Amino acid sequence: MASFGNRNDSDAALEAVRMGARPLDGSSADYDGLLDMVGDARFVLLGEATHGSHEFYEERARITKRLIEEKGFTAVAVEADWPDAWRVNRYVRGESQDADGRAALGGFERFPSWMWRNSAVLDFVEWLRARNDATGAAKAGFYGLDLYSMFTSIHEVVRYLEGVDPNAAREARKVYACFDHYDRDSQQYGYETSFGMSPSCEQGVLDLLHKMQQRALEFMQSDGAQAEDAFFYAQQNARLVKNAEQYYRTMFKGRVSSWNLRDSHMAETLDAVAGHLSKDDRPARIVVWEHNSHIGDARATEIGRQGEWTVGELARKAYGDDAFLLGFTTYDGRVTAASSWDGEAEHKHVRPALAGSYERLLHETGIERFWLPLREPSPVRDALMEERLERAIGVLYLPRSERQSHYFMAQLARQFDALIHIDRTSAVTPLDAGGGWHAGEPPETYPQGL
Repeated sequence: MASFGNRNDSDAALEAVRMGARPLDGSSADYDGLLDMVGDARFVLLGEATHGSHEFYEERARITKRLIEEKGFTAVAVEADWPDAWRVNRYVRGESQDADGRAALGGFERFPSWMWRNSAVLDFVEWLRARNDATGAAKAGFYGLDLYSMFTSIHEVVRYLEGVDPNAAREARKVYACFDHYDRDSQQYGYETSFGMSPSCEQGVLDLLHKMQQRALEFMQSDGAQAEDAFFYAQQNARLVKNAEQYYRTMFKGRVSSWNLRDSHMAETLDAVAGHLSKDDRPARIVVWEHNSHIGDARATEIGRQGEWTVGELARKAYGDDAFLLGFTTYDGRVTAASSWDGEAEHKHVRPALAGSYERLLHETGIERFWLPLREPSPVRDALMEERLERAIGVLYLPRSERQSHYFMAQLARQFDALIHIDRTSAVTPLDAGGGWHAGEPPETYPQGL
């Protein structure tokens, strides 16, 4: 582990952060400087330090609204499954039968549903629908980047082909029948095929995707006014099945390979959405909402040194300065998270950040909410180049193994172009909060120094 330096170094770092901090007071001018930094960037990646903090969703929405209204961004791409997000996309663009945003978010049933079925996302979705409905407004969409929806995507591919070519749909059913005896259990498929217990479906799903791509022009001319969008949706589902099949086969062989496949898929999907939305000489501009661990540059972390890459790293390599990476941190508060995979949402206390962490340093400024510019040379950038601990809370929060489960070493100033720190955060409110969430969690007492 890298040294955190002596007291003088720490004092200098704290002073540099205080001097560089741009306080956030909730005014309309809060992010003027941030939008100036974004400039003409085409991709703005907005992170979160947890999957369950209300303020992260809220501030991402504030920034995204300005990017759409003031800089012409045309899409929000999120760490969510493609078919579920497409349903929301159709709603915000006025193309679905869903009565309201709550109904449009109804596709998010898989754990952890609270990531997207929460009050903050609902508010943003309703804003986006109202904004798109406004006279003369260029419509902005909502897209999912993740690959966990293999069986739903299979259904969507077949459904599309039934409408444009029933013979092709029959062929697709034969290909996808390879998955039938796994009872919609993607992990069981991965387990059996990775250990040679069952043949893989790899070649069939790859061939089916290639056949759809070869007939792209024909399909896009056969499905009415919305043919291009319909084919794009179906093609992305077929690509997702191909990538998810590979992902589940590798997930039992090691974290690095499956992580890299997942982030590669998300980066590939982002690029596909950008290509689909770009028109003539007007390239699409897209906001991305994902966890810090995906939108940060992995090369600045110990995880990157272990061989993992991230969407943020791939975006920087592909787009250079056209990709702007913004991270979030918090010191303590409450969070919506589970205690085990597939567990119910709980209303948990977030412990104060550990000594030697970026979160502790930012807390010691005494400023409740602020953002930091990190892209250009400055004393604050220099101060945050020193490697420190950084916290990441996903859908699980395990405070009793806090250091091992939720911290890694990083160079913050290389990981992000800017950072927002909200010292105390509150739990995001699930739309379907069960008894576990409402019950909350009693205050923990634990030995000092752990």
